[in-house]
Amino acid sequence: MRNAIVDYAIPRAKLAEAKARDRKFNSTEAVAELVERAKRSFTDLGNTGEGGEMLLFLLAERFLKLPQILCKMDLKTDSRMHYHGADGVYAGVTADGILKLYWGESKIYRDASAAIRDCFSSLSPFLIEPEHEEAERERDLMLLSDKADLSDPVITDALKMYFDKSSVMSKRVKYCGVALVGFDAPFYPNGNAEAVAEDIVNASRTALSDWSNRIGERLKLEKLERIEIEVFCVPLPSAGGFRSAFLKAMGIEKS
Repeated sequence: MRNAIVDYAIPRAKLAEAKARDRKFNSTEAVAELVERAKRSFTDLGNTGEGGEMLLFLLAERFLKLPQILCKMDLKTDSRMHYHGADGVYAGVTADGILKLYWGESKIYRDASAAIRDCFSSLSPFLIEPEHEEAERERDLMLLSDKADLSDPVITDALKMYFDKSSVMSKRVKYCGVALVGFDAPFYPNGNAEAVAEDIVNASRTALSDWSNRIGERLKLEKLERIEIEVFCVPLPSAGGFRSAFLKAMGIEKS
């Protein structure tokens, strides 16, 4: 994760400019400056959720092949302030040209039920509110019209048609979600104890049905059962340990 901070926190256009400058001057200076800028954008707060947000980015882009087109890190004016909106916006285009906008949300808590509850409670307004100027997603949509990080020509064309409200193609959009819930899992060994990897895998598969049921129940409560949502479940030895390890890897002393 540490080695991917520029991919996550810096818009692709800025990274491309830096790479071009470095090629021109046979240097690494411009990209190195972006690495430092990316580091400074992360908060030092001990209860930060930015590690989960970055993990969601990596899983969504690498496993679901959904490029992030709006990153909250580039919108922050203060590293210690949290951006009030989705944990990123991702995009895809169907074979018949429908634009799919995925609002991202990540929660890493000690308790699985609390992580699932708060994740879908936060995601719900972006996906089910009727179209109007005060809808939760409107802020992100306005930012997309101005700050969308575009490198895929197919997605670029689909977004252009979406924001052209005079075109019938602007209605060809589907709002979706991509979520990550991380939580403490009891099947990891404690302290210096050892465990067989296969036993952990088997225990996680058994637990998966319970996580799936909890997610299904929460989706019904939030009226999201008809919305397309990709969900990553990430069992951890310790949610707090994950946050501490993330800050340490980033070279950040937590407050």
